[in-house]
Amino acid sequence: MIETIFFYLFAGLMLVAALGVVLSRHPISSVLSLLASMFCLAALFVMLQAYFLAAIQILLYAGAVLVLFLFVIMLLNLSSDALKRLRLFTLPAAGIVAAGLLLIALQHAFLAGAPHPAAAPELGAVEPLGRELFRRYLLPFELVSFLILGALLGAVTLTRQDTPPS
Repeated sequence: MIETIFFYLFAGLMLVAALGVVLSRHPISSVLSLLASMFCLAALFVMLQAYFLAAIQILLYAGAVLVLFLFVIMLLNLSSDALKRLRLFTLPAAGIVAAGLLLIALQHAFLAGAPHPAAAPELGAVEPLGRELFRRYLLPFELVSFLILGALLGAVTLTRQDTPPS
């Protein structure tokens, strides 16, 4: 009974924080809402007794990735006019595309049915997670690191001030 209450509490807080990410007008507020959402997700991992995943969620995502987001936001230092133009053109189109992809994924998941619980690896254990990561998902894992590096180089290139030669 108490687990159910805590599940709904953390899930509700996570949904409110996720709405804060999407609806906030300031990028820093969005990042802080994303931080709250990640902490709620880590709490749900703890409730599932997946302590390793909860620790990785806090250390890797809430720590490293959000610091990178804050660094890029401060490096870009977008004006309010630029943010308004960005929201005017990209937010509705990105939202429509993301909602369509989510609906397709949900339809596929419902039609495929739930996997058998005996076939799933032990939740939260380090060894099965490491085996899957370095066997099946090694290439996507490495490609994401190149994607992040490219995004960081792009942000630095966009914010670089060209000084005239003296």
